[in-house]
Amino acid sequence: MRIDLHTHTTASDGLLDAPALVAAAAARGVGLLAVSDHDSTGAVDEAIAVGRAAGVEVWPAVELSCDVDTGEVHMLGYFLDHHLDWFEALLRRLREGRVSRAERMVEKLAALGAPIAYARVEALANGGAVGRPHVARALVEAGWVKEPAEAFDRFIGRGGPAYVERVKVTPAEAIAIIRAAGGLAVFAHPGWARRDEWLIELVPAGLDGLEVYYPDHGPDAVTHYLALARQYGLLVTGGTDFHGGTLATRVPVGSQYVPEDIVPPLRERASTRRSSRVAPQMALAVE
Repeated sequence: MRIDLHTHTTASDGLLDAPALVAAAAARGVGLLAVSDHDSTGAVDEAIAVGRAAGVEVWPAVELSCDVDTGEVHMLGYFLDHHLDWFEALLRRLREGRVSRAERMVEKLAALGAPIAYARVEALANGGAVGRPHVARALVEAGWVKEPAEAFDRFIGRGGPAYVERVKVTPAEAIAIIRAAGGLAVFAHPGWARRDEWLIELVPAGLDGLEVYYPDHGPDAVTHYLALARQYGLLVTGGTDFHGGTLATRVPVGSQYVPEDIVPPLRERASTRRSSRVAPQMALAVE
């Protein structure tokens, strides 16, 4: 059975809606899929229903972007209760912050001589959480860059001339949010950050796991992160980070090797997780 615990839909910055994602996963032999959109669980219920009919088990998940020092890390949340009112309100606030962020990026791009219409960015989001990939795709359509990666490199990547900070969530806050919603908090694609100290510092904060199996992790990285997971008692996950097209990892859904033996420990931890179901006290600020 193929396993993919990191995918995105049009509820955030993926190119496929929930039914199309599940169909693509089923066609590639994926039996276990997690829908982990950025700041949104809007596609989860539909994906679960469609997956049930297609013979694909779908886990509810989310991906939260977090700030550390001069960089960022992403936190995946699995098995969380995505229907909690406070949790949905918090995600809604994060998505609203994405809108104002994208609007400011469009303003900066115009000042830089690469104008695009925010209406087009919004249209590309198609009702999902607006993100930088939508700005990048608008830049491609307008002819200012050849592909989304170039848009990040030239304009909207961290430190770029059109980059705008987002609503701030620290990794520790993201862990608190996920755990308060009854979920498991997993440090996503640690090879991006290449700062082991960041994840080690989060173990006392309640970090549950580490995304070891990932398209950008070569054999040495997998060995390294498996050792870290064992050393600190962390669960192991993996997935493609599938968005579709030329976005993100650019690999097909289900194409990343993820061993089946990681699943039982995840289920066991989820079944024993006792959450207070109380919204964490935190203040989100925009710089």
